[in-house]
Amino acid sequence: MDSPILELRVALTAEDYEKLVTFYREGLGLDPAQLWTKEDGQGQQGQAVIFEMGKAMLEIFDEQHAETIDQIEVGKRVSGQIRFALQVPDLKAALERALSRGATLVHEPIVTPWGHFNARLQSPDGLQITLFEVRE
Repeated sequence: MDSPILELRVALTAEDYEKLVTFYREGLGLDPAQLWTKEDGQGQQGQAVIFEMGKAMLEIFDEQHAETIDQIEVGKRVSGQIRFALQVPDLKAALERALSRGATLVHEPIVTPWGHFNARLQSPDGLQITLFEVRE
């Protein structure tokens, strides 16, 4: 069956645009797919970037499940309404890169009950991010 949704985009508005773009570009290793700059010739001002982030999924948790995931990854309820969960090929390398570019470690890597290797970060703008490596 064909999906009625062809693409998921999450739009973040940044107080410090350059800092956040640098974090996603250098800290998470993403290459810009599209750039929009200050003047587009049609009177629109400002700037934006689109990063392609692989396959997208939307997870919706009830409060109890969110509490369970936070307990597993961090030991207490800490995430807000939105948290990114990004699968990476090498958790240690991804974690080091993100921390060197402004992320804050919320919790050291752990092995989840389902066998993933997870670490929780906070991006420079305060968004919580789970980096996870699927282990065979």
